[in-house]
Amino acid sequence: MGISNFVTFLRNTESYRRDLRRVEYGDEREPAMRAFLERISPLTNAERITKPLLVVQGRNDPRVPYTEAEQIVEKVRANGTPVWYLRAENEGHGFRRKENADFQFYVTTLFLQQTLLK
Repeated sequence: MGISNFVTFLRNTESYRRDLRRVEYGDEREPAMRAFLERISPLTNAERITKPLLVVQGRNDPRVPYTEAEQIVEKVRANGTPVWYLRAENEGHGFRRKENADFQFYVTTLFLQQTLLK
């Protein structure tokens, strides 16, 4: 998964990455930048997501905290859009373990069969 809210992402990403991400995305501690980041965040615009969504996330991701995935899953589901959520408890940024990568492949295939190929 990616960033769902730039402000919470910057607040919750690993501390050793935070300053570099602020250079990249903007410093959420500045009020004008915070307002801008909130406005452009996918979470703020989640009501526009009307097609089924598959979210894949590693619980131990140091780059994008799993809470980013959970925020968007909750918000999109609240809007009535179907969301499939796959979280691997023993993965980080990307699925590296064969059993997880295989499972992700099968889930993705099933998701596409049941949503896109209906």
